[in-house]
Amino acid sequence: MEKQTILIVDDEKEIRDLIEIYLSNEGYETIKATNGVEALEIAEKTHVDLIILDIMMPKKDGIQACMELRKTKNMPVI
Repeated sequence: MEKQTILIVDDEKEIRDLIEIYLSNEGYETIKATNGVEALEIAEKTHVDLIILDIMMPKKDGIQACMELRKTKNMPVI
C-alpha cells in the first residue's frame, strides 16, 4: 500500500518538525512548507492527501491559503 502524503504548513520550525516526527512514526510521508504561498505551490505540483495548515503565518495566512486551495482542489485541510 502506498504511503499517504501529508503537507505540514507552519511558520514555526519546531512545530513542523514535531508534527513530522509523529506522522512519520505512524507511516505517513510528509512534506513541509513555511507559509501559505509555499503550501499552494506544493499542492499544485505534488499529490497531497491531507494538509495540516496553521492560521497565522507570514506572506499568506492559513485562511487565505485554504480559500485559494478550495478553488482548484478538493482535499481535506485541518
